[in-house]
Amino acid sequence: MRQKRPALHHVRTALSVGVTSFCLALVAGPVAAQQTTLTPEQKAMVEKRNDIEQQLEAVAVIDRKVMVKMRDGKRMAADVYRPKNASGKVPTIFVRTPYNFNFWDVKLGAPRDMSRQLAAVKRGYAYVDMNERGHFFSEGNYEILGAPLSDGVDAVRWMTSQPWSNGKVGTTGCSSTAEWQMAVVAENEPGLATFNVQGFGAGVGKVGPYYEQGNWYRGGAVQMLLISWLYGEQNQVRPMFPAGTSQADLIRASKSFDLAQQQPPVDWDKAFWTLPEKDILKAVDGPKGIFADAMDVPTGGNMIARTPNSPAWTKGGLWHETMKVNKPGLWFMSWFDVSVSPNLAAYNHVRSTASKEIADQQYAVIAPVLHCAFSRATEHTMIGDLDMGDARFDYESLVYGWFDKFLKGVDSPVVDKQPKVMYYVMGENKWRDSPTWPPAGATTRELFFTSGGKANTLYGDGKLVDRAADSSAPDSFLYDPANPVTTLGGGGCCQGTAVKFGSFDQNPQLTRNDILVYDSETFREGTEVSGPITVTLYVSSDAKDTDFTFKVMDVYPDGKAFNLTENIQRMRYREGYEKPPVWMKEGEVYKVTFQPIDTSNYFKAGHKLRVALSSSNFPRFDRNLNTGGNNFDESKGVIAHNTVYHDAAHPSKITYTVVPRAYP
Repeated sequence: MRQKRPALHHVRTALSVGVTSFCLALVAGPVAAQQTTLTPEQKAMVEKRNDIEQQLEAVAVIDRKVMVKMRDGKRMAADVYRPKNASGKVPTIFVRTPYNFNFWDVKLGAPRDMSRQLAAVKRGYAYVDMNERGHFFSEGNYEILGAPLSDGVDAVRWMTSQPWSNGKVGTTGCSSTAEWQMAVVAENEPGLATFNVQGFGAGVGKVGPYYEQGNWYRGGAVQMLLISWLYGEQNQVRPMFPAGTSQADLIRASKSFDLAQQQPPVDWDKAFWTLPEKDILKAVDGPKGIFADAMDVPTGGNMIARTPNSPAWTKGGLWHETMKVNKPGLWFMSWFDVSVSPNLAAYNHVRSTASKEIADQQYAVIAPVLHCAFSRATEHTMIGDLDMGDARFDYESLVYGWFDKFLKGVDSPVVDKQPKVMYYVMGENKWRDSPTWPPAGATTRELFFTSGGKANTLYGDGKLVDRAADSSAPDSFLYDPANPVTTLGGGGCCQGTAVKFGSFDQNPQLTRNDILVYDSETFREGTEVSGPITVTLYVSSDAKDTDFTFKVMDVYPDGKAFNLTENIQRMRYREGYEKPPVWMKEGEVYKVTFQPIDTSNYFKAGHKLRVALSSSNFPRFDRNLNTGGNNFDESKGVIAHNTVYHDAAHPSKITYTVVPRAYP
């Protein structure tokens, strides 16, 4: 959702390293300022980088700060690396990013780490880094996801027209280096032969039941991560070199000015509380831009004022299900990323709509890691406080095998052996495979919420049972927007120290009276839950609008409850996102079904499944102020008295997906 930039306001990029050779660590976080005396660690780093640069110079033709003209005359900055002694024309690996890939580490006074470029060249590929429009040395005005789409097409056409090109380009990258890819792939430019998207949720607009519009929403609530991310990206006022500056001068200047921002650090743990929400960036003296200002860009800017079905979302760089993807695709996702479910929905959509040949050339890998942390898996992969075991996987071999097959046209044993879907089962801590997602043979089970009317807190009487109770007292709680349930773990990125993502024991938080807790019986035998989880609730409120949230946990025999996944639903959108908002009336009970959310976890014998319900998960999601107003421009909220019903007439339930264990 990964590329590192300084401190708190660039956590999204810091989490966006991804696969070592492909997901660019485009900005090594600020090393100590250039100085005459280096630490031993810095000396070692300089020596290593100089060695890599020398190796690169020995095998590659290096052409840096090439200004590639787009159809409107604006020029995008690219660095090109290609084999020096190639026997013929070569294919291109294309990495386009909003992040800093300057070849020189200005602060350290040494080359950047060029290991990705070196690896590609040694394997017989040209490697092209290019900055998106409006970032660093690239000209033009920035719009999220690299709009206009024509920039991606023009870049591919430029590469395939070079005398050294074999006419085939493959894209790769994680987070913002991936999120632009799908919409450009859908343009069906012949030279773009294949794509590899990693942690690409913010590139998906509307697909299936998901109206996330690039991770901006979840269930109609705003995902606040993009607010802090935009603090460092909507750089409409920025240093630029004159348009006529020569390539030689740009290369020379790159050793003094990499144009990276050095913004003041922000305490996002405090800043996210700012009301009205539209003023969050203003309150931290952030730059004006597409978040809350009207802008001369395709979508018009002012993102915070939009609704999930706003036409503006279709005018930028997002991919929507109406845009046909018909190229071979290699998809990397992770369970603790921002939005794995829309990503899986996109994968399944392409498999169902592409030509048969291309549909058979879509492969997915779903890892148990945080956003873009694929290659950071270890023998004991820690996601928060939970040990996921040995989740390592050789992504680099798979990606190069993929490019060998689709860019060079050579046999690739690694791809031939790769299953269509490879997913990691948490709890069991093991890779599994399947020809489909959900896994082949999966079935659904239901558990129904019930209590004696006192499910509040960890110590309440909430239960999950096999059938809806004939009669069951409802559970009620107060939701105060001024005192929301704060985020503890889960999937996400980019929110500085305001949120710790991953899996943590939730029990310390479950003592709050505004959280309802429901436990299943202990599992008598190990059970693999892999696939979508859907929660259906019957609820009421004395507020005109409010939110409901759920969190699913695996409760261990020692009582610790580790979170697996979570979701939220804004009640005004309970009847759909294409319809006008619908308001709640006091005393009326409403049915609401959350969007499906996917996970994979093995509940061992003796464990329990727990669901916690509430009305907030902040600042992972913005607070509903309960007024029925715009929310983003309001400074005061009202307390909502919210109730969950669970009886024969109101069968509130969780539906989860189970994979039978017909295999070891």
